[in-house]
Amino acid sequence: MKRTRTTLALLVAAALAVAAIGASASASTASKSEGDKNIVETAIGAGQFTTLASLLTKAGLTDTLATGGPFTVFAPTDAAFAKVPKATLDALAARPALLKSVLLYHVVSGRVTAADVVKLTSAKTLEGRSLAIKVREGSVYADQAKVTTPDVMASNGVIHVIDSVLIPKAAAPTQNIVQTAVAAGQFKTLASLLTKAGLAGTLQGKGPFTVFAPTDAAFAKVPKATLAALGKNKAKLRAVLLYHVVKGKVTAAQAMKLRAAKTLNGKSVTIRVSGGKVLIGGATVTKADVPTSNGVIHVINKVLIP
Repeated sequence: MKRTRTTLALLVAAALAVAAIGASASASTASKSEGDKNIVETAIGAGQFTTLASLLTKAGLTDTLATGGPFTVFAPTDAAFAKVPKATLDALAARPALLKSVLLYHVVSGRVTAADVVKLTSAKTLEGRSLAIKVREGSVYADQAKVTTPDVMASNGVIHVIDSVLIPKAAAPTQNIVQTAVAAGQFKTLASLLTKAGLAGTLQGKGPFTVFAPTDAAFAKVPKATLAALGKNKAKLRAVLLYHVVKGKVTAAQAMKLRAAKTLNGKSVTIRVSGGKVLIGGATVTKADVPTSNGVIHVINKVLIP
């Protein structure tokens, strides 16, 4: 009986040992499996980067981050993207080049682990500009985003999870509205009339202003007699030109939410969206969001006559 108990005890011990070895092997295999996934697969598998994955696809960057590298990705979670104004996300989705630029601002060449990151003050991104790296109170920050989970390993790099989306600052324009219009070369008539009306100095001032700027081709549609009459009547000319100017900086994304905007003429101009295009009065915006040092220009294809 005693021998039977001893044999049973040995069998149980052996079974427990085999089970322990099996569990250890399974854990090792799972760990290896995680490291075998590329950056995109790892992000999708985590379940908290659905917005990032969707935008990477729209920007045509999925294959790059799946097969290239090694890369280091500062990855904003879905919660981080939820902090970004919807208008900003819509504007990015509508402009693939800009979207690609923003996403590449989250990617650094090479495998840069947390231990490496804390030794840096900046890191050059694939967008071309550098991220500021800081350590504050034991936490690592990339620009203003906090790294919440570092060193998520992938087969072709590493992911650092961040709590905010990184938006690179656009290079500040140095030319004001009038200088920008003149340099563009397609607003000669507008520039000439602004000078005649004594408004060139105003639109070179602090502002900010939003100008719906008719091109030379737009002015060519106006009867010569009408232009000649405006040229002789400074008050009427000012009234027409100021009908193209709104106080403040109104981007295309903001304009699309409006039904009208009060102009410096005193009257309001109607705004509507039709067929994906923004219409100001009876004019179509052919190019939006031309940045200037004191506002923004939206190019239109017709002259607005109040």
